Amino acid sequence: MGLAVLDLGAPGTGGAWAQGAPGLAEGLAAPAQRPGPGLARPPPPPESGPGFAGVDSAAAAADTLGQSATPATLPAGTFDIGNGISLLLTYTGQGAINPVGGIRQGSAWAGQLFFGLDADLKRLAGIDGASLHIAVTNRHGRSLSNDFIGNNTSVQEIYGGGQTTRLTLFSYQQKLFDDRLDIEVGRLVANIAFLNSPIYCNFQTNSACGNPTFVFKTSNFTFWPVSSWGGHAKAWLTDTVFFHVGAYEVNPLHQQPGDNGLDFSTKGATGAIVSFELGYSTTFANDPLPRNYGIGGRVDASHYTDPVRDITGRAAVLTGLNSLTRFGRSGIYARFDQMVWRPDPSGPQGLTLFGVAMAGTSGRLVEDYFLEIGALQTGTFAGRPYDTVGFVINTQKFSPLALSNIILAQASLGLVRPIPSQQVMMELNYGIQVTPAIRLTPNLQYIINPDQTRFPYRTRNIPDAFVVGAKLSVDLFTLAGLARGPGSL
Repeated sequence: MGLAVLDLGAPGTGGAWAQGAPGLAEGLAAPAQRPGPGLARPPPPPESGPGFAGVDSAAAAADTLGQSATPATLPAGTFDIGNGISLLLTYTGQGAINPVGGIRQGSAWAGQLFFGLDADLKRLAGIDGASLHIAVTNRHGRSLSNDFIGNNTSVQEIYGGGQTTRLTLFSYQQKLFDDRLDIEVGRLVANIAFLNSPIYCNFQTNSACGNPTFVFKTSNFTFWPVSSWGGHAKAWLTDTVFFHVGAYEVNPLHQQPGDNGLDFSTKGATGAIVSFELGYSTTFANDPLPRNYGIGGRVDASHYTDPVRDITGRAAVLTGLNSLTRFGRSGIYARFDQMVWRPDPSGPQGLTLFGVAMAGTSGRLVEDYFLEIGALQTGTFAGRPYDTVGFVINTQKFSPLALSNIILAQASLGLVRPIPSQQVMMELNYGIQVTPAIRLTPNLQYIINPDQTRFPYRTRNIPDAFVVGAKLSVDLFTLAGLARGPGSL
């Protein structure tokens, strides 16, 4: 396992590990975090390496971070070239069309090519408990939400963070005290380590995958694939209880189009964000129905733009002047996932429920709270042990500050009309493990009250949108016969 990497998502763009390798963590919908060291956790096979940090999906990354109940084996899709070096090469694509609703009808495709390298420094250099992680991504394509629906939470998680090739991860990981303390430093992103789960990216909607979208709307929480300097540490207080804390540089320059991730300076940094979580976690090794429960929060000690006021203190939506710069925001959350049904005590198949509640505690925020609930069934029909059925629904409650921009803009046009204060997004999908290398997840999404915060002068509410989507995930080394995937012989 590697605290290094979890997809979670750009603001309105998506998760870290950017989704989509059809690895065991995602294909088996592993529901729980791996516990700390001790008899509760089986040791990894001698040739398994340090736990592959270069994975393409939030699910697989979660497994790498010790956040899944997948039995300890070489992660799916991993090409072990020997001497402690392992590679991953994946492609993820997400298509979507909106035949009904939105500003207008259309279609869009977004994709990501991912390359990851994991190096076990004990085998390479004799440094016990140490490993090196490198990841490179290429993102491309268009966003249906940006181009056609009009809301600011994407229905394609894989889009965002710069449609370009960049160095996404370059980190050093050190495990100490019989693996009870796991530390990682380097070029990192917060959302692959915090507020992530291998369950979330069984979905395509960016409202859930790879992290609850609220954190990106109310803070400068750093997101995949835009890395900056950072570090985090996870301490297992017992075999089931952990405390996790991390700090990450906030640097808007790295989010500019065309940034390649190779500028290691801190020029342009506006502060840092600190995230923390206290959690309880079990796995198949010590719990017949694995579970994760966590409470946590963040302190965003960086600059952000005021959602309403300009540099003169007036309404920016009316004056067109630059927004006032402010400093400091914070928030809290609680989340869980719990397997509630497992027909075969020896297998990972079963039904898992999950949920998230988030709220802001300080700062001038555009959302008041976020609530989410969902379910994931792994193993569907006879002979389909790796297929999944999933449903998620969440709501974003927009703050009076966010709504005031629309109200002021409407009033300037002489209009007075109700402005919806909540955007509800939902997704129903079926994940098909087509081959050990290929996973296809067709999905249906529905958006109630698509927010129009990007279009405050629009004279009518954006119509509710129905979206038909499909997510394609390919392990390229497995496809070439150099690695193993779910169902490989």
